[in-house]
Amino acid sequence: MTLATTTTGWTREKAAEVIAEHRNLDGPALPILHALQETFGHVPDDAVPLLAEALNLSRADVHGIISFYHDFRHAPAGRHVVKVCRAEACQSMGGHALAEGLLHRLGLQWGGTTGDGQVTIEPVYCLGLCATAPAALVDGRPVGRLNREKLDAVVNEVRNDWSHTGRVGA
Repeated sequence: MTLATTTTGWTREKAAEVIAEHRNLDGPALPILHALQETFGHVPDDAVPLLAEALNLSRADVHGIISFYHDFRHAPAGRHVVKVCRAEACQSMGGHALAEGLLHRLGLQWGGTTGDGQVTIEPVYCLGLCATAPAALVDGRPVGRLNREKLDAVVNEVRNDWSHTGRVGA
């Protein structure tokens, strides 16, 4: 399973179609943003004015919603997404050094994607896996009790496409 689902190339027509499908829902902004991200792999900047117009919001309002929720992306994620917990329990168990080391080894900043497009590293604030700190989600699957070797092994496994093994970080 990869996080990116049905990513399609951006077209104004497709974005308008996605917006139209959801605009009559109660509180449609979040469902529309999620649908745009599912369709395009991110929320394209060019979709912001379309959404603003459809919902009678300012562009600033739409940008505010997008920036408030950490799961909305401005660029497509890699084929696999590793979300590293940044909350206090994981930090107290060495999570900060672990995450910084991983970012350094991959040559990335938070939210960055490896040059081969395989892995995106994102921060997340509390996975609820405090008893197994430090922890991460790899393509939505929890991995706990991380150390450098285990985290590197998990990342290398997804880079080599773990989908044919059916498991992550044994």
